[in-house]
Amino acid sequence: MAQIERCLLLFLIGVATIVSMWVRVESQGTEVGFYSKACPRAEDIVRSTVEEHVKADVGLAPGLLRLHFHDCFVQGCDGSVLISGPSAERSAPPNLGLRGFEVIDDAKTKLEAECPRIVSCADILAIAARDAVVLAKGPSWAVATGRRDGLISSSSEVTSNLPSPLESVSVQKQKFANKGLTTEDLVTLVGGHTIGQTHCQFIRYRLYNFTSTGNADPTINSGNLPQLQSICPVDGDGTKAVALDKGSETTFDASIFKNIRDGNGVLESDQRLWSDESTKMYVQRYAGSIRGLLGFRFDVAFAKGMQKMGNIGVKTGTQGEVRKVCSAFNS
Repeated sequence: MAQIERCLLLFLIGVATIVSMWVRVESQGTEVGFYSKACPRAEDIVRSTVEEHVKADVGLAPGLLRLHFHDCFVQGCDGSVLISGPSAERSAPPNLGLRGFEVIDDAKTKLEAECPRIVSCADILAIAARDAVVLAKGPSWAVATGRRDGLISSSSEVTSNLPSPLESVSVQKQKFANKGLTTEDLVTLVGGHTIGQTHCQFIRYRLYNFTSTGNADPTINSGNLPQLQSICPVDGDGTKAVALDKGSETTFDASIFKNIRDGNGVLESDQRLWSDESTKMYVQRYAGSIRGLLGFRFDVAFAKGMQKMGNIGVKTGTQGEVRKVCSAFNS
């Protein structure tokens, strides 16, 4: 009798867990295959558009990934970063270097011809970010869709929400926590820096007079310092590009973590992940030579992290709108 009661209790717990999971998924309002009936070719159209543009300019792959990240951290993943205007998000200083808007606009034009007013710009961006990573030889993941486009885009909200490369690990952790993301998510998503570039103006302070000492940042690998200084002379062009992941800027892999471990992190915020004990453990796991140890494979973790980030503050149902043009609210 006791055994029967125990089995019944376990069954009820299992049912409660399944219901709880169902409620959480339904409350998000997004689902994989959301457009399967209303616009079945939606993801194919986005994919082919991304492929066309990235083939012409490989720098658009990291650009699209970064664009999605910047969108989700301000007002949620609602396409608010795509709005054009002097007071919109994309006009805020941290967003002035964003790339990939033309890819989203192109995909939207094609989708409007195929199925008008069905596919949101927010969903196009989420799908495009996934496809961009795949084209850089990174992992793929199922993108839950059904987001609606937001009705607010304010440049004044960007700095307080978006993590900055100049901020301490504790501040970045708090900004991630504010979005429902963990310390592990922080390190995992920073791994997106395995592709792409930054510019001399954002790292030069580390190379010459760090914290007014007259010397370079001591966390920079001394063997790599001369190379960085040659790329970014003290009075040189601040817009000159610098690879974020030394030796692997166009391939999506775990080498960014090896570079951070070895003192070759280009952004100060990336390198700080090695000096903070709460983040160092994750860098070590991803940088390790044994793939799959304890299940900490970067490609798998990154895919899960992107799915989690992609559900930050989503608008669904009757919230927001489906824009006709991604750069402007519907009139």
